[in-house]
Amino acid sequence: MKTFEQLRIIYFGTPDFAVASLDALINAGANVVAVVTAPDKPAGRGKYIQQSAVKKYALTKGLLVLQPEKMKNPEFLDQLRNLKADLQVVVAFRMMPEAVWNMPPMGTINVHGSLLPQYRGAAPINWAIINGEAETGVTTFKLKHEIDTGDILLQDRIHIATKENAGSLHDKLMIAGAALLVETVKGLAAGLIQETPQAAVEETQIKYAPKIFRHHMLIDWNKPVKEIDDFIRGLAPMPGAYTMLGDKTLKIFSSDYREEAHDATPGSYDTDNETYLRFAAANGWVYAEDVQLEGKTRMDVEAFLRGFRGV
Repeated sequence: MKTFEQLRIIYFGTPDFAVASLDALINAGANVVAVVTAPDKPAGRGKYIQQSAVKKYALTKGLLVLQPEKMKNPEFLDQLRNLKADLQVVVAFRMMPEAVWNMPPMGTINVHGSLLPQYRGAAPINWAIINGEAETGVTTFKLKHEIDTGDILLQDRIHIATKENAGSLHDKLMIAGAALLVETVKGLAAGLIQETPQAAVEETQIKYAPKIFRHHMLIDWNKPVKEIDDFIRGLAPMPGAYTMLGDKTLKIFSSDYREEAHDATPGSYDTDNETYLRFAAANGWVYAEDVQLEGKTRMDVEAFLRGFRGV
């Protein structure tokens, strides 16, 4: 059996979230023989070619970088085979065919930002906050056919603070996931981890975490104020919850709320034009604190109101 340092590892990842785990492996002395990440693509108004966060980091460490357009490309599969990896690690990467994840003798492990089996899917951090959870966590598990259903290796629980938003929770889980990954790989190398099938949970009890699309981002003012505040925090800072203000969208990145009786129509707004902008909800008012009107820059509500003429 090979030691942790002897294991040949191929790492799959793309965004910043994946950089922390790759860095943790490298700093722990892991033998990462290649990194697989998304192809370079044009971005921004100038359409300049952008490299993924993982590629930028990998190049600073002199690592071999592979960027396949298609995961089933025969040439790419041959490259993987020739690298003779013992183990593959996936963090924040696209779906992989079985020909890839089932290739190394020790299989492929994934770091997921939830306590599986809950919040399977692409946006577990957002949905945990949107749904008002008090805790979430990170899970390492073995890949299999169905997405996020493989046998669990290790888990680490993380408290969700009262004013936590998706951005701050992302950073906490990124650090926790990196540490858990190193612990997992070391445990596998030493033969100390027993794979545990995910708990059998009734379909009606599973909370999923689908990718966030624009129709998910519209605030429903008919809901209670606490649920709306959770919703706003769960989409902040990206992609941002929004409402309509006249014929323009207003993104709200942070808010406060008060439960109180009123006779205002849900979604209507009230303001003193100086210090507050509040929206009527089912059981009270939601006070916008950090906003961005369509076509404008993001600002605190007092700065926004100085230029606001009403609709």
